[in-house]
Amino acid sequence: MQESSGRLAENILYFARALRTAGIPVGPGAVLDALEAVEAAGVGTREDFYWTLHAVFVKRHEHSLLYDQAFRIFFRRRGYIEQLMAMMLPQVASAPQAPKAGATRVHEALYAGLDDKLKKEREVELDTRMTVSDREVLQKRDFAQMTSAEIAAAKEAMQRLVLPLAEVRTRRLAPHPHGHLIDIRRTLRGSLKGGGDFIDLRFVGPKMKPPPIVVLLDISGSMSQYSRIFLHFLHALTEKRKRAATFLFGTRLTNVTRALRERDPDDALAACSASVPDWSGGTRIASSLHAFNKRWARRVLAQGALVLLITDGLERDPDDTLGFEIDRLHRSCRRLVWLNPLLRFEGFEARARGIRAMLPHVDEFRPIHNLDSMAALIGSLTAGGRADDPKAWLQKVA
Repeated sequence: MQESSGRLAENILYFARALRTAGIPVGPGAVLDALEAVEAAGVGTREDFYWTLHAVFVKRHEHSLLYDQAFRIFFRRRGYIEQLMAMMLPQVASAPQAPKAGATRVHEALYAGLDDKLKKEREVELDTRMTVSDREVLQKRDFAQMTSAEIAAAKEAMQRLVLPLAEVRTRRLAPHPHGHLIDIRRTLRGSLKGGGDFIDLRFVGPKMKPPPIVVLLDISGSMSQYSRIFLHFLHALTEKRKRAATFLFGTRLTNVTRALRERDPDDALAACSASVPDWSGGTRIASSLHAFNKRWARRVLAQGALVLLITDGLERDPDDTLGFEIDRLHRSCRRLVWLNPLLRFEGFEARARGIRAMLPHVDEFRPIHNLDSMAALIGSLTAGGRADDPKAWLQKVA
């Protein structure tokens, strides 16, 4: 094919470099395979060209979102003048829409190799953060709109966010200076040192222990823009806590606790991706909760476990089963916290049927979309505080 050795080949090469910069592992061999695939398939429609390169460059489910954004930005001119006018003139009715998930990171990767002059022509981002430090901006930046450098910085910040939780009282007893029961064995053993003349009483009291943490993470298509960064947070959590279990669900439930035990985060995420067949698929919360309650609840929800449910609540098949299963999960754990990225929108309302079915059976309803929301969650769990009543969301739309 003559075009493959000309301008088209150069564009595919530069496109592959941009994908690698954005975080998709693309090597020289993949570029040669892409050229051969385009030559064999031919450049027909735009959709054919899209899926031909997708079949070569995308090897994991979580990379599909980045590839989609990169393809749309690279092979289509964007209205930069209209965006600039909308940003400079607040009175214009057509305000600019927020970029899609991963678009900022991909845009940075695509134009990283251009000279400064061409960059200025193509970029329409106005820096209004002159009085705000980079750290403060990073804390409030939405995960879906972060650049590659910001995501790397966020991953480092997550290592510092994983703090000990408030300890809970267990049924076991441990040595305690002000215990309510006498430890006969330790008392008699200690009296042998003085020949039995003096007996120093030893006491035992309730043993305090951090509660187990169980995380149920939604990896459906509507949550794909946050799933990967949440897995980095859960990897840091699993690394520092022994009693932590992680389950991923979309259309089915998968236990990835052992995969997250890998020391290297990339190896852990690769193992998770390999063990999950329904990444970025549909959402069946009721059936996934049913599988968890039936197979795993008695194994991992012991000694006052804390459950973090991370999902947007957009159930594919909402029915009465969802309310029954979430109520059963709530009764099996000490505390059920629902983390929903949709709460990042100021105008959020609990109108979806799945959300309304789940809200009455959770203890807390919190946002989870940036580092600030993660820090607030850790602070609440450590201090044992409570957020507003989740049922109040139902009253707002009643």
